[in-house]
Amino acid sequence: MPNDLSIKYITEEPMTAEQVLEKAAEILQSKYMSGEAFTSSQATLDFLQFKLGRYEKEVFAILVLNSQHKLIEYKELFFGTINAASVYPREVVKEVLHQNGAAVIFAHNHPSGELEPSQADIAITKRLKDALALIDVQVLDHIVVGNGATSFAERGLL
Repeated sequence: MPNDLSIKYITEEPMTAEQVLEKAAEILQSKYMSGEAFTSSQATLDFLQFKLGRYEKEVFAILVLNSQHKLIEYKELFFGTINAASVYPREVVKEVLHQNGAAVIFAHNHPSGELEPSQADIAITKRLKDALALIDVQVLDHIVVGNGATSFAERGLL
């Protein structure tokens, strides 16, 4: 006689590709929240591609990290249109303080697939970095997710 677990899988509907990606992102998030640090840039890029790559509109998110660069929280803060999202430094600072973060990684998607950061992306990153410097929070990176992912830190844009 099959156990309850096998019955669940027999009766469960097949997952869509989007559901599979969301489940993969949940597994990665739980892995990082269980104590593994965001020290591998490739692991961070993979995580953010799973989380942001499926959106058809721009979404701006932050990863709030502790002083050992372990994930405290991943949060999608701002939702925009197909080519822009308004980002408010006050709300970012408020969230980081609420989570007692020591460092952050910013991320947003480009639904067009373009990986090149825009001038607006560079400008808001500078504003956010300046605002967070006032409360001694380090900005480690800003990741743009499109057809792949690109890192401001790796490109010398921070």
